[in-house]
Amino acid sequence: MSKKVVSSHQPRPPHMVGDGLPVRNLFSYNDLGKSQLSPFLMLDYGSPSEFPPTEKKLGVGMHPHRGFETVTLVLQGGLQHKDTAGNFGEIGPGDVQWMTAGKGVLHEELHSESFRKTGGTLQMVQLWVNLPADKKMTEPRYQTLHAADIPVIVGADGASKTRVISGKLGDVSGPAKTFTPVNLIDIEFTGKGRLSVVLPEGYTTALFVMEGAVTVNGTDTTDGISIMILERNGSKIEMAADGPARLLILNGKQIDEPVVGYGPFVMNSSEEIQQAMQDFSSGTFSTAQ
Repeated sequence: MSKKVVSSHQPRPPHMVGDGLPVRNLFSYNDLGKSQLSPFLMLDYGSPSEFPPTEKKLGVGMHPHRGFETVTLVLQGGLQHKDTAGNFGEIGPGDVQWMTAGKGVLHEELHSESFRKTGGTLQMVQLWVNLPADKKMTEPRYQTLHAADIPVIVGADGASKTRVISGKLGDVSGPAKTFTPVNLIDIEFTGKGRLSVVLPEGYTTALFVMEGAVTVNGTDTTDGISIMILERNGSKIEMAADGPARLLILNGKQIDEPVVGYGPFVMNSSEEIQQAMQDFSSGTFSTAQ
């Protein structure tokens, strides 16, 4: 049975994160991410933006997180990550960073040194994935997933390329390690084509379309930047594109727990948020300084 489209949502107006990450928000833990899209909390899309060469470090300086994971995909350009747990990494086109904030970490996200030198187009996506209550205070973890290590499935008609970043699609597994079942799938239509996928019954499912027009199950079409929420019943999704298009499938097992968020902290109660703020203010927040 096909998963039916429940609703479609447009992005908020563009805003700047730090001084180098222009994004548009599709949802947050204050709206769709609070219940409808569990375990997904927030999604920001940085549509293609041009930056001239510079020696200035652009991006977001050191800031805290607790209680969830950040997943950053670079489609064009380059970013670099550094955190107080001792992790450092650079990612370029097709690469993914999967950071588990857990009990607390400070990190920075900047344009990579090589990208600053050359300038060019930056295009990226950042997704926040919730952690269940018994994992919110887990040790921080960092995964760099290079494009070469992410499996690619070429569509039967040759018009699509599907990358499995985490979870499974058919018998293909993605390299990312997750705490709860999360199937994160990156699909690019290179031209007019069709693609059918089968996903787990009962899981939260959304399609984030960032480029082009995509028709779902022959009835619902979205053109440009938008997110479609599908019902949890059913397992099959039929997609068709009239030309080049790019989208992400967000598919995961719901975490049936309260979501209480404040800025960079997402916990299960107001008391836990207050504790996070106190820990951060007292300097005992991160595992290393």
